[in-house]
Amino acid sequence: MKIRFAILACLGVAATAWAQLSPPGMGATKTAYWSAIGINQKLGENNSTTAYLGWGRVSGADGGSPVDMPLIFVANQEFYHKFSPRWKYSVALSYRRQHEYEAGEGLADTDAIQQEFRVYGRLQYSQDIGGVKWATTLRQEVRRFYADDFSDAEYGLQLRTRFKTQVSVPLNSHNSIMGSAEALFSASRDNHAGWQGMGYKESRFCLYYSLSPESLPVTFDVGYMNDLMGHGSHTADASYVAIDIIVKDPF
Repeated sequence: MKIRFAILACLGVAATAWAQLSPPGMGATKTAYWSAIGINQKLGENNSTTAYLGWGRVSGADGGSPVDMPLIFVANQEFYHKFSPRWKYSVALSYRRQHEYEAGEGLADTDAIQQEFRVYGRLQYSQDIGGVKWATTLRQEVRRFYADDFSDAEYGLQLRTRFKTQVSVPLNSHNSIMGSAEALFSASRDNHAGWQGMGYKESRFCLYYSLSPESLPVTFDVGYMNDLMGHGSHTADASYVAIDIIVKDPF
């Protein structure tokens, strides 16, 4: 625990990889695998957009291979505007379709599906410090959940706030190492009990290697994420392996 908070502090003074498509949280599992393919397109001097499709698989809470069970499909579209040399904001729409497994269940034991529609806004401050790219981000989300037939889920609506700091350290003109630390806070509305108050939920720590070959308009990212869920005596964590490919300015 102390080591993780030390990492968070170090990242705070060092931070981005603007490119990598970091994995979503995948709940009560020991290990997980995330893969994504995206397009990043410039729309002008200060505007750009990123669209991607992503897939996640999990081992389940009892451990095993991180690709044992399918968990989530994500479709995401985000638009960015840089309004000063160090500041930019973005807005995004996202759709997510996720399997829900009971503890100890295997692939053939579930047909429960949860759907999510998400809208979020992001405000980011970034700068270069001795060649290291650093960024701090505030992200506010509104999440709406449905069952597979679009009936209301138990916790139908959630407001979530995310604070993230990131670093990107270039190894040469085509390779870099990227790290991030993020804390997540949320408030949810139970369809029977009403709103629960805003509170801390989890932290996510990522380390990525990024390769952008000179001969290809593509960035390849390979990374690791540790998802630290809960706090105090009610803490659990999961280890994720992540791979993504981003095609740059195809249009």
